[in-house]
Amino acid sequence: MLMLKICGLTQALQAIEIAKLGVDALGLICVTRSLRYIDPFRIQEITEKLAAFPNLLTVGVFANAKLETINKTVNISGINTIQLHGQESPEFVTTLRTKFPNHTLIKALGVKDQASLDQAKDYAPLVDILLLDAYHPQQLGGTGQAWDWNLLKDFQPGCPWWLAGGLNPDNVVEAIRLTNPDGIDLSSGVELSPGVKNLTKVQDLIQTLQPFRP
Repeated sequence: MLMLKICGLTQALQAIEIAKLGVDALGLICVTRSLRYIDPFRIQEITEKLAAFPNLLTVGVFANAKLETINKTVNISGINTIQLHGQESPEFVTTLRTKFPNHTLIKALGVKDQASLDQAKDYAPLVDILLLDAYHPQQLGGTGQAWDWNLLKDFQPGCPWWLAGGLNPDNVVEAIRLTNPDGIDLSSGVELSPGVKNLTKVQDLIQTLQPFRP
């Protein structure tokens, strides 16, 4: 079954409403320069309210954070999944896996060409999920920018992988049929403004995805 992650949430009530719709993962941005940043104590308020959804992945998104920063955030916030969205090395990922053996671990790669896609082989054995996103020199996701999905037609990294970058209810079926990912990740494609989701768009998305999520 295709997994669905909605990323960049900042409001507890919206997180609960979206969780009720049956998504598999909610992303919470732990990067201070992001417009969707939410501090660990506010994340804790959200994760406590999501206790009724034990199978839900609550994903803290980090970018080039120090191990002690990730450790502190995980301990305060109660997230059960760590996503690395920077230039973290395979060695850092290995250290993180040792530190958090019971957390789901996601490594995001910004893809601009085949060479950047080739990095996947270094990370696939180390993580639970790879996330392939549009490359942007300044922003770490949530750009609304689509990219050349044709690069992924034969992509088989050896671990589950999710597609992100410019997805919305109107183009998501085309993207899935072209790339055949294990999951998809949307942020700006279902937003009213950064960090504020459009629940109608989320509902439309889930309706559109029904053939892929029986």
